[in-house]
Amino acid sequence: MFDELSARFEDAVKGLRGENQINEDNVDIALKQVRRALLDADVSLSVVKEFVEEVRQKAIGAEVVRGVKPGEKFIEVVHKELIEVMGGSNAPLAEATKKPSVILMAGLQGAGKTTATAKLGLHLKEKGQKTLLVAADVYRPAAIDQLNTLGNQIELEVFSLGQDLKPEEIAASGLARAQEEDFDTLIVDTAGRLQIDEDMMDEMVRIRSAVNPDEVLLVVDSMIGQEAADLTRAFHEKVGITGAVLTKLDGDSRGGAALSIRKVSGKPIKFIGTGEKVEALQPFHPERMAGRILGMGDVLTLVEKAQKEVEIADAEQMQRKFQEATFDFSDFVKQMRLIKRMGSLGGLMKMIPGMNKIDDGMLKSGEEQLKRIEAMIGSMTNAERTQPELLAAQPSRRRRVALGSGHTPAEMDKVLADFQKMRGLMKQMSSGAGMPGMPGMPGMPGMPGMPQGTGGSVRSPKRQRPHKKKKGFGDL
Repeated sequence: MFDELSARFEDAVKGLRGENQINEDNVDIALKQVRRALLDADVSLSVVKEFVEEVRQKAIGAEVVRGVKPGEKFIEVVHKELIEVMGGSNAPLAEATKKPSVILMAGLQGAGKTTATAKLGLHLKEKGQKTLLVAADVYRPAAIDQLNTLGNQIELEVFSLGQDLKPEEIAASGLARAQEEDFDTLIVDTAGRLQIDEDMMDEMVRIRSAVNPDEVLLVVDSMIGQEAADLTRAFHEKVGITGAVLTKLDGDSRGGAALSIRKVSGKPIKFIGTGEKVEALQPFHPERMAGRILGMGDVLTLVEKAQKEVEIADAEQMQRKFQEATFDFSDFVKQMRLIKRMGSLGGLMKMIPGMNKIDDGMLKSGEEQLKRIEAMIGSMTNAERTQPELLAAQPSRRRRVALGSGHTPAEMDKVLADFQKMRGLMKQMSSGAGMPGMPGMPGMPGMPGMPQGTGGSVRSPKRQRPHKKKKGFGDL
């Protein structure tokens, strides 16, 4: 997400390179690029005009200190303004004065409300809250079944009374159930509606009156572009929203909705959906999103994803294996499966500062190569996985593994060679000898099978000679 927007912002900064200061002439040239970037990203026109004018005033008045280039100062101003437009800081869910907290989910048809309901339920469950989901969408075929299926998947109770009662009656009964059984949170899934459908909007008002929610979250499909502003305004005026959930940010989203919602409604984006899996829901942090938009990465979210998936004991054990150079192919598979649980390789890479420029084709190639390596490892015996030395010593084993996984012996030899280099590098790093250039995967240099970086044998940094060459994946 935001790849095109990030590229356009970079083009805007290029116009300030070589300048000694920010003035009205050069900042206007840069802001034309910014304006075009935001409009192409489907940001509401009114939001674009206000954003550009704010940046213009603050950039011209900004003091550029010695050692800071005008382009860097311009990016700083844009970054701060992006954060401000998107809300300034993370807005947590409101806390009720007495249990249960009631959250009402609203939005258009097809925005992903039912899935967002389950995702939010799982998020609260992981925080230790006892949560009840209420199926109050009585119009869409199989909506109740969908929520029940998702509830079973994440082990959350779903309250439903079929399709014969009115949604406000179902919601009120669900609230009574939550109060009786001491639930911490109640999340009500409602039917999708159109802002022009007065009857359905009136029904939403009745549901709100029936449960008196602490939060009314508008679920917005990030792919609807400039319509997000009109949608947000219509729902807020009629129903009164307290925040938004922005879905489908992993798709072909231009990202404009993220910049429009807060400015139009005055209400914050509280969560973003970043994938189809039930776990793919994140609290929204404006400063992190601004960093992604400007290609600065999002290390904090990456760390949070890792902390969520990795057990401390497992991490300590893996660290010891790295230090002792006993990391084996079974460990490699565990790490790859961990990455898959955290999200796509491309999505994770772009959270690392400077990695946003990696070509999508290269990332796809890397993911395909990892699949091939997993296939090779799947053809190994348990002894071969835990003792790669067996493969190194016996060519017949390597041939068998290669043929069994549908690959050539040369490909298997390459994977094994890269793996051995990686083990040597890890041991060298743990002994404080430095980190020489190695082929591999960002974040884990020398990972076998990834598109190549500097390559070559392992050498002491003192013996390495600088040389010009085209950058590879491992150099990024």
